[in-house]
Amino acid sequence: MKKHLIVLSAPSGAGKTTVARHLLATFPEMRFSVSATTRAIRDGEVDGRDYVFLSRDEFRAAISRGDLIEYEEIFGNYYGTMRSQVRAGIERGDFVIFDVDVKGALSLRSAFPDDTLLIFVAPPSMDVLERRLRDRHTETDAQIAQRLARAEMEMAHREAFDVVLVNDDLQRTLDAAERIVREAMMGSPTQPGLFEA
Repeated sequence: MKKHLIVLSAPSGAGKTTVARHLLATFPEMRFSVSATTRAIRDGEVDGRDYVFLSRDEFRAAISRGDLIEYEEIFGNYYGTMRSQVRAGIERGDFVIFDVDVKGALSLRSAFPDDTLLIFVAPPSMDVLERRLRDRHTETDAQIAQRLARAEMEMAHREAFDVVLVNDDLQRTLDAAERIVREAMMGSPTQPGLFEA
């Protein structure tokens, strides 16, 4: 059975965004999930293309009605995945890629179990992850410690994913992700497990 929802999760610094961009460039028929948000629209953004822009009251009402598969609050703004957007995409036969946290990934599979492929991108070790975060030079020691603590929690859930890609070599990771997603889009059964890349 074809998997229309390709869901990527990973600790910050593991390479998830790079994998997502590669998949979008490789598969022109794939599109990125459009999230809902309460943050203000920015110049050049289009409602419904970049985000579904909602007021805080509209977002809270959507939560109450069960319209969101998953959501979280980040720096004072809500972000989430609209159930109607995902359902419409599946009905059109779209292939959609998601870049979400572990909780969001598991919520997507719970809502659409037959259509979802969960891929966890893992660092080779916590030491390597810490080095990658420090090499970015974008965060304080306290922020890095916070990200590493969150990474420990996320890594504890990786067995719940269909596939774990250990990103030790980026090109091998991209090649493995491409092969796994191609099989999922064609309806070939994905062999669950750990892929060292």
